[in-house]
Amino acid sequence: MSELTAVEGGASGRMVSLDVFRGMTIAGMILVNNPGDWGSIYAPLEHAAWHGWTPTDLVFPFFLFIVGISVTLALSRRAEAAGGKRDVYLKILRRAAIIFGLGLFLAGFPSFDLSTIRIPGVLQRIAVCYLVASVVFLNTDWRKQLYVAVALLLGYWALMTLVPVPGHGPGDLGSKEWNLAAYLDRTVFGGHVWRFAKVYDPEGLLSTLPAIATTLAGVLTGHLLRSRRPPFEKVSAMFVAGAACVCAGWAWNYWFPVNKALWTGSYVLLTAGLALELLAVCYWLVDLKGYRRWALPFVVFGTNALALYFLAELWANLISIISFTRGGVAVPLQTILYESLFASWAAPKNASLAYAVCTVLFWLGVMTVLYRRRGFIKV
Repeated sequence: MSELTAVEGGASGRMVSLDVFRGMTIAGMILVNNPGDWGSIYAPLEHAAWHGWTPTDLVFPFFLFIVGISVTLALSRRAEAAGGKRDVYLKILRRAAIIFGLGLFLAGFPSFDLSTIRIPGVLQRIAVCYLVASVVFLNTDWRKQLYVAVALLLGYWALMTLVPVPGHGPGDLGSKEWNLAAYLDRTVFGGHVWRFAKVYDPEGLLSTLPAIATTLAGVLTGHLLRSRRPPFEKVSAMFVAGAACVCAGWAWNYWFPVNKALWTGSYVLLTAGLALELLAVCYWLVDLKGYRRWALPFVVFGTNALALYFLAELWANLISIISFTRGGVAVPLQTILYESLFASWAAPKNASLAYAVCTVLFWLGVMTVLYRRRGFIKV
């Protein structure tokens, strides 16, 4: 998925640290999405129940942040090379539509019941954020992009805290059901929301606005990386900006709690700050110091990230559908693998974690074969 996975960093060529950061993120996504037993998970590998955050809650915003960086690094050269922007817009729209369609495919697989299919989703949000951030990038400079991001965060905060939900009043952020974002999700999508939440969708309509701001934070970081500043100055700027965002996020948390499902403004600032810090470390270690051997597995993951996410989710769905009869009862293949290879010798949480780690290693093997054959899957 070219501009989203194989990003070029100006005249200096490929920015390997971005592949490493992306690879870390997608590896984390596979790890937390594939426990052996959803009832036996260590707390850091679960999402926060509502307010607050865990390491798992960093994965998705990190990926959107990387998408934003990729928009700047890739589209800058494409826009400069093209005589006009029409072809660029068409390619952006095509990629966004394909990514959105892949998300709908995963949501509907295998029954494709249009009466219950989930419309929002991870890939769907990536598609929308990529599309909007790309259009904003192509039509504004970095200052206006910053203003747009700030306007999205403040506007979302005002909507969530001041606009009343019919019959319940404004600002009920402690309720999963009666906050404005959840109300709009049920009103617009009806039963086409995440079936495990039922009353809201963590990738819903209104909360996509601050998710776009997360992506624009990546776009702004891309401007820094493309600049002619000395490399050490770039690292320092990322560290300072990251620390400032984390502090601002924690401060805003007092009025607008950090919440992944609502994608609150404090959550945007906190996760963007932590993303800046981690990217700065990767950039310093990999691109400046040249310490790359340790990072090869993440490079392998990072060069096919969206394709890997799609394939891993599809495989997880398949092994939960394929079943075999055991004792007269149909048992999913996933359960057979987990119980036979892991639960038989380890404590529940350790067995569940071992299954997830082995899933990551399995996909590392698959992606390594593609990487060595230069099999980069593009949209």
